Amino acid sequence: MIRKVVANAEEAAQGLKDDMTLMLGGFGLCGIPEKSIEAIRASGVKGLTCISNNAGVDDFGLGFLLQTRQVKKMISSYVGENDTFEKQMLSGELEVELIPQGTLAERCRAAGAGIPAFYTPAGYGTEVAHGKEVRWFNGKPHILEHAFEADFAFVKAWKGDEAGNLIFKGTARNFNPLMAMAGKITVAEVEELVPVGSLNPNEIHTPGIFVQRLFEGQNYEKRIEQRTVRPSA
Repeated sequence: MIRKVVANAEEAAQGLKDDMTLMLGGFGLCGIPEKSIEAIRASGVKGLTCISNNAGVDDFGLGFLLQTRQVKKMISSYVGENDTFEKQMLSGELEVELIPQGTLAERCRAAGAGIPAFYTPAGYGTEVAHGKEVRWFNGKPHILEHAFEADFAFVKAWKGDEAGNLIFKGTARNFNPLMAMAGKITVAEVEELVPVGSLNPNEIHTPGIFVQRLFEGQNYEKRIEQRTVRPSA
């Protein structure tokens, strides 16, 4: 058994360099690799291309890396909660590629499955299709999309064992498992690290073969992006 545990996020992020492409899991603020993002910020690397469903908020998640001007390009499907992102995009400081959410997920999955490209009807007739090959299938136009190429994938799991087997919880299963398969180096941070054999094999979402580095995070904030509560009786 190969033990993949490292001491902390800083050790897990070793090898990060300027101008790399990173995948960062999560959906909204749910399941984002909080501790890895802090380590990326502390490393001082810049010129990053970040692939993530969204861009965090101003003072949390990927918003931290936007504040420090470490991100050159964002590839996302939803970016509506980040004023810093908006300002940098409108000023031309930040390059942005907006992708339909299903296409974003499939470009991650294709990378992990070794599929170089695929056709999809999503985005045809919009700016998304600009400059892309079009083919017709069953009377419907489809555009050619390519799988992502990422130097690192940073994901967050609920539980993981020392061999890198991961279990995700709730909405965190949206992009994290797909990205975990797709990075050249996959770093997983977990809320609870357990010995090998502690996880039910039938409940594992990402097998350890896809994970190169693993660490247990502490003191997660787990911020809620839009908190809505009903009045008390």
